[in-house]
Amino acid sequence: MTGSDGRCGWCGSDPLYVAYHDTEWGVPEYDSRALWEKLVLDGFQAGLAWITILRKREGMRDAFDGFDPEIIARYGEADIERLLGDARIIRSRAKITSAIRGARIWLEMRDQGEDFSAWLWSFVDGQTVQNRPATLADVPTQTPQSEAMAKALKARGFNFCGPVIVYAFMQATGMINDHLTGCPRHTDVRAMGDR
Repeated sequence: MTGSDGRCGWCGSDPLYVAYHDTEWGVPEYDSRALWEKLVLDGFQAGLAWITILRKREGMRDAFDGFDPEIIARYGEADIERLLGDARIIRSRAKITSAIRGARIWLEMRDQGEDFSAWLWSFVDGQTVQNRPATLADVPTQTPQSEAMAKALKARGFNFCGPVIVYAFMQATGMINDHLTGCPRHTDVRAMGDR
């Protein structure tokens, strides 16, 4: 279903959600640090609506030192307690410690010469998967690619990265174009993903 303005119906009319849909969702992201930030935010979303994350994103960026893995990897118990007391973020000890663990894994990969972006994009052969969903019912919640990526992330030690969360991550970062064919962004995102 598309909205009355032709946009994908999931974004509704909330200006923050509409701006996210119109400028970010589905745009191919290749920066390793930005991809890691998005993976962390998707993990924080588990059990919540994405609009909740969008409303807290700037506060989370501030509280988590700009999602700099170098800094977050050094977080200790005092930092965890500081974050648990910060109303600007999702205050879940499990999700906070998952972000810290993820930063350490990201750094290990980098230090071993493995590019996080290239590794993630390898699950779609380095190219955006160009879907052509006509309705929201045509959009899956997970695919063999998201299942494979989720399994590989978990094998490396990442948490909050099941195949449904990973599929949403892949959609958001342009690994998959799931803008509805009637949405004005479908063609724009398609062109960005055709490299």
